[in-house]
Amino acid sequence: MVQSSPNQGFGSNQPIGGCHRGYSPPSVITRWPHVLHARCTPVAHHHSRLPASTDKVMPEITQPRILLIGTGDTKADELLFMSECIARAGGRTIMMDISVLGDPPYRPAHDKHAVAAAANTTIEAVASSGDENSAMSLMAIGAANLARELAARDAIDGVIAIGGTMGTDLALDVAQALPLGLPKLIVSTVAFSHLIPPERVAADLMMILWAGGLYGLNGTCTAVLSQACGAIVGAARSAIKPRKDRPVVAITSLGKSCLRYMVELKPQLERRGYEVVVFHTTGMGGRAMESIAAQGGFAAVLDLSLQEVANQLTGSVVNSGADRLENAGQAGIPQIVAPGAIDMVDFPAWLGVPGELADRPFHAHNRLLASATSGAADRRRIAGAIAEKLARASAPVALVLPAGGIQQWDREGEALHDPDALAAFVDAMRSAVQAPVELHEIKDHINSAAFNETVLGIFDRWVAAGVIPPGRATAAA
Repeated sequence: MVQSSPNQGFGSNQPIGGCHRGYSPPSVITRWPHVLHARCTPVAHHHSRLPASTDKVMPEITQPRILLIGTGDTKADELLFMSECIARAGGRTIMMDISVLGDPPYRPAHDKHAVAAAANTTIEAVASSGDENSAMSLMAIGAANLARELAARDAIDGVIAIGGTMGTDLALDVAQALPLGLPKLIVSTVAFSHLIPPERVAADLMMILWAGGLYGLNGTCTAVLSQACGAIVGAARSAIKPRKDRPVVAITSLGKSCLRYMVELKPQLERRGYEVVVFHTTGMGGRAMESIAAQGGFAAVLDLSLQEVANQLTGSVVNSGADRLENAGQAGIPQIVAPGAIDMVDFPAWLGVPGELADRPFHAHNRLLASATSGAADRRRIAGAIAEKLARASAPVALVLPAGGIQQWDREGEALHDPDALAAFVDAMRSAVQAPVELHEIKDHINSAAFNETVLGIFDRWVAAGVIPPGRATAAA
């Protein structure tokens, strides 16, 4: 295990053989004075809107320790510049070098040998593993393991990584290895690109597009890097770690114009002593929920909007990855599930209606997102996929099947009304679900009081049986 240096500035990231090509220590900024001149100005106090318990979870970090990850053999100038920016913002840099072939002109706190060792290998074995893909995959394992260990022993307050496709690929693994609430930021030349599959994105990952970041420093590049460094230091100072005073229940949903159950379910569960987190199932919302579920972050999951499952099966880019509806079950978290909005196939509104959906009922939600309905055959296929995923769960699962409708716009008179396709789905879902998954079919619509009562009835029964831990109010009683 490589220990971080207690020194200021770079920690143990010291230049080899003197200052690196004119580099000056953080206390004497001479290399890029035109970008490092910001000052903090105090603002007037105002009435706080933070939760009453915030004083117990707000960090008191005067000099955040920032783990800076990159290939020091090819991006030394960029990494040293970022370390200056972090120091100028009041942080302390802890360097992790993920180079394979070369060496950086400074001594990182965690060198490439330590990273390889964290993957149970050597840098020589990494370099001779086959090609750049296999080499960086091994380094990604080591970097993720090392970062996880640093976070577990409270040795870092935030993580920032830079890269093109190689560095981004590795950094995504590092981010997923870190707990929710530890700030993590990736500076990437492919930020926000469809090259990044949703299942690679950590729940609270921040990214910034690295404009001008291919080769060496320039004014465009330093503008981006300086923003990123200020952001990660500020995030490390400001981050409020997730509360642990009440069991956390996840609910998935679309907005109230489509699905309304959370309006009633959220306050009902809060009165029972639970913290309720609602995830917006437009691709990345479901991904965030899956990411936290995979880490065992919930006492129960009310996965009542499965549109992302349908999107993934029908080829829509608005999806959460192939493991949607799987992580809670694998983590042993009890689930109450409903097929909210599985009849809608999302697509980017600015691309127009896909050819295969041109003859289907259509609804434009805004200039970003539009939906068309799937036909009966696709809905039967979706029902089978849902049943297969639920059958693999290692904890209790209940499926609430509202035969009266599964989203607001499928009601009679609305744009997406298709009773025959709905009936086909309900019939297929009824046939596909097998014990031990509980099936609760109701004649009502998903946006009905009866649906909410059914969900709460299952939830309360499971609490009484010890399947779901009691809320704080119940425990106190």
